Amino acid sequence: MQPSDVKELLESRIDDCEFHIQGEGCNFQVVAVGERFAGLSPVKRQQLIYGALTEEIASGALHAVSIKTYTPAQWQGAPENSGA
Repeated sequence: MQPSDVKELLESRIDDCEFHIQGEGCNFQVVAVGERFAGLSPVKRQQLIYGALTEEIASGALHAVSIKTYTPAQWQGAPENSGA
């Protein structure tokens, strides 16, 4: 699986979010940016992303997924956004 595959999956399953994916094989880092994260606890934010990838995780196509989530305002000051 390629980062573009993971991005395509997430974009098809979660509306109104921007995704930045890094990794290879079955290990990926997901950064998700969207207003939908406003008011959600960190656990609820992670569950939203994991829920969209349940099938791929269960099948073993994805093994390790690291997730960071931001609202657009939080993304402006995020270290991952420098140079993006």
